[in-house]
Amino acid sequence: MSHPSAASNRIDTTDFPDLQHFFDLAGSEQERLLGVVLGTIRHFFGGEQALFAGVEDWRASGKTEYPLPALAFAGVLMFLTHLGARRQVGLLLRTKATIETFNTLFGSGFPHGDTLDHGFSGLDPREMQAVVSGMPRRLIVKKSLDQFRLLDKYFVVAGDGTGTLSFPKRHCQHCLTRKHNGKLLYYHTVLEAKLVTSNGFALSLMTEFVENPGPNPTKQDCELKAFYRLANKLKAAFCRLPIVLTLDGLYANGAVFDLCGANGWGFIIALKDKDLPSVNQEFESLSPLQPENRLIWITGKHKEIRQAFRWVEDIRYTDSAHREHCLSVIECLETKPNSKSREETTKFKWVTNLKVTKANVVALANEGGRIRWKIENEGFNAQKNRGYALEHAYTTNPTSAKIFYYLLQIAHMIEQLITKGSLIRKASLQRLGSGKNFAFRLLEALRNTVLTKAFLKAVTQSRFQIRFCPDTS
Repeated sequence: MSHPSAASNRIDTTDFPDLQHFFDLAGSEQERLLGVVLGTIRHFFGGEQALFAGVEDWRASGKTEYPLPALAFAGVLMFLTHLGARRQVGLLLRTKATIETFNTLFGSGFPHGDTLDHGFSGLDPREMQAVVSGMPRRLIVKKSLDQFRLLDKYFVVAGDGTGTLSFPKRHCQHCLTRKHNGKLLYYHTVLEAKLVTSNGFALSLMTEFVENPGPNPTKQDCELKAFYRLANKLKAAFCRLPIVLTLDGLYANGAVFDLCGANGWGFIIALKDKDLPSVNQEFESLSPLQPENRLIWITGKHKEIRQAFRWVEDIRYTDSAHREHCLSVIECLETKPNSKSREETTKFKWVTNLKVTKANVVALANEGGRIRWKIENEGFNAQKNRGYALEHAYTTNPTSAKIFYYLLQIAHMIEQLITKGSLIRKASLQRLGSGKNFAFRLLEALRNTVLTKAFLKAVTQSRFQIRFCPDTS
């Protein structure tokens, strides 16, 4: 193992006119990578200390070896480096270099994984949720995401649930239960509202844990019940944000329509032929009478995709609670070659409360309705199968489990900002490639490079911008 090197002997404490000058002096790839990571965090969120300033430490003041920001940031690094387990913190991250670096950053050493678990057990999860929600809020305030607005107005927010943990025995009193192959399974799920964009961002705005109030509830909690709780929290946290919710067919009901209308939100919800029978019937009856509400759109890298749109507006719908709604329905028949170069046609259909025209139907469908899959792919799939180990039980403590979940969301957002941002190119780190490579390189940089005060001052004082590619698909 190589000895840790200080980053960097070439860097002094003079002012830096821009970050490019800093990168020129920070010669090694590991130094440049750490400069990108810390530079991104400090540029958008004020730094690793400021990021967790709103979380109150429950431990006795003056009797703790590690300050709370050090614990939280160590947890973030565990996820950023894709260690996959709390045990790996002590085995791989607690090196001489990281201990000295944390001493520079926080005035402490690098905590053990068990110390993280204990420190998180007494925190208020609502305060960590505020940290998570505050990150995309800062990006919105800075107008960093304006280029991804739908119709130059709305931020698209995808809502969906996913499983996180499952156990053969009861994990805690809040476990959900179901029969699987004749056996009782205990499990946990969460409902997420993520801001999604065309270039692949899936940034967590709000989380609602789907959990029972006790071990023997009259009725179990479920995703739809959790949605109403999440919606209230989302409105409170982002009361003035112009939002369009993109949701799956589970949410195609009058209560959701009414809630979105009351909150001033648009919605684009997947509509199956068997759902909302009166709305589907009205759509099929009125569509032949409105030939002007049709559009053919040719797209794809080689113009190989043909999309045939039709839509109907002002469909009246009365739900089971006798609430009246005015809806529009969009249908898209997409024809494109399959893997065997044979043409296949897929039907997509959505119900929405937005006005549909020839000028916006393509955007509503492709940048609104169909972008919902990014919460699955760039969101849940990335966190489960691309190094974050979302389904791993990082602790048996219910409170700590929520804190670890929030830290995972924070780490994933930071990685997205780095890998989709322009600092990677400025630092000549384009060869990092996949997220797996990024995590491995970052781990090695942390293990082998000591961050000095001069290095951190240079990152802090350097003036720079971070821009995001409009489309990385």
